[in-house]
Amino acid sequence: MRISRNILLYCPVSLVLAASVSSCSCSGGSSCTDSDSAVVDAGPVYHKLKLSPKVGNLARQFNDMQKDHLKYAERLGISPIETLNDAWQVSRPLEKIESGDDFEVDELTHSHPYLVPEAASLLHDVGRRFNDSLMARGGGNYRIKVTSALRTLESVNRLKKRNINSLNRSAHLFGTTFDVSYVKFPCDSITVARTDGDLKNLLAEILLDLRSEGRCLVKYERKQGCFHITATR
Repeated sequence: MRISRNILLYCPVSLVLAASVSSCSCSGGSSCTDSDSAVVDAGPVYHKLKLSPKVGNLARQFNDMQKDHLKYAERLGISPIETLNDAWQVSRPLEKIESGDDFEVDELTHSHPYLVPEAASLLHDVGRRFNDSLMARGGGNYRIKVTSALRTLESVNRLKKRNINSLNRSAHLFGTTFDVSYVKFPCDSITVARTDGDLKNLLAEILLDLRSEGRCLVKYERKQGCFHITATR
């Protein structure tokens, strides 16, 4: 997998930059000419994406229950480990996920960038389909962002102090589950500007297709601003 080494510009796509005009004063009391005038930056022009109407209400559409995520996680994943140092004892191999063309991995403070092969493959497919769909609809240099992956028992205990959704028996413990933000879409450059709402719904289209193929379960997380995704095969 090719890892991008470009310096990323994190584009808050929902923020329209306000135009700013600075006053100018000309020496000698003369009036300002055109060349002395302040430059007005009106910000990027956002291009509307053509989206499928099939997604609908995201909270209702992506409401797979925690017990179902756990059922597939226990079947497909590793046995939970206390710390990352115990990873050498796992019953199944883990793949490291790294930022590249398909996605960017956030700075993970309460999880680790590892998944079982099926989940890693699913994550790459989500990222590739997102990029391909975006290009097919006029472009835009955006990628998806992974905000959580494998958790250990130690990291779950720390996270419980600040996140009520981090249950003792989290599906993240099994290496089958990852979170993808629907509010942050990093980009290398704003060649074709897109709104965060359009990018969020495009990502939802991709996840809906993958779920209909039997590849995953998805939970729409309001407070965390992410899709909680568990590989099922």
